[in-house]
Amino acid sequence: ARVDTSFGRRSTDWELKGVPLRVEVGPRDLAEGSVTLVRRDTGTKESIRVDKAPALVADAIDVVQAELLAAATTRRDERTIECSSLDEIVEAAQTGFARAPWDLIGLEGEARLAESTITVRCLQRADGTVPSSDDEPELVAYCARAY
Repeated sequence: ARVDTSFGRRSTDWELKGVPLRVEVGPRDLAEGSVTLVRRDTGTKESIRVDKAPALVADAIDVVQAELLAAATTRRDERTIECSSLDEIVEAAQTGFARAPWDLIGLEGEARLAESTITVRCLQRADGTVPSSDDEPELVAYCARAY
């Protein structure tokens, strides 16, 4: 519907929005009974038959989502450091994330971390669930640099 805008601009617009897949449909492709499926994360292009496109697109979205989640989780885990002091938290948060007992930080520690532009991003129970309040025992705090 936006033929007044170049293909490259339309493609870039959708990539900036984070759309994981692009289905390119052109007159020559349609004449051959195919479309091109492009993955944003890898840039790979695959010519697929029009009649199989709905199922292949649905499968590809699941694959892209799983791979993006796995990569993000790996990156997060590689950049998270266990800390046992406020100084360690400040140091770790300069380049990644710090994980420390909430009891170590508390409200006073939060104020001290804020002086170094570090904030507590979330609190979790030991099993990874979200607590109902910050006064539950044995909570874990994840801290990072604020921008």
